[in-house]
Amino acid sequence: MNDRELLEAAARAAGIVIDKSPFNGGGRENTGFDVMGNAVLDWHNGTKWNPLTDDGDALRLAVKLNLDIEFDTLPDGPIVGVVAPWNDNFGDYRWYEWLLKDALSATRRAIVRAAAEVGKTPNVGGNRLAPTQEQR
Repeated sequence: MNDRELLEAAARAAGIVIDKSPFNGGGRENTGFDVMGNAVLDWHNGTKWNPLTDDGDALRLAVKLNLDIEFDTLPDGPIVGVVAPWNDNFGDYRWYEWLLKDALSATRRAIVRAAAEVGKTPNVGGNRLAPTQEQR
């Protein structure tokens, strides 16, 4: 998944609506993303959302989805893991990123990857976090 797909799936998991309307200020070719790669929630007031680059957006996403963030050190170096209480049938799922260069960026990416996985999975088979069809 590229960053845009990650953000779209993470937004879906959190019930966040990306503004793709051509009539709301985004224009005819509106993809819902600005030139910097931020998801745009409202073109009129400039509300943007990008938990890959914004610590606050990442924290709000983790809280909304009840994600656990854990840090550990392996023989190859430090890692961050994000745990999603995802599926009644299979238990929790974990996503890991190495913390070697930029710990904040790696933590945000792990949060978004976990949220994206939740967002791309339909609310069936015990997936407790994905929005139901009525919630979308």
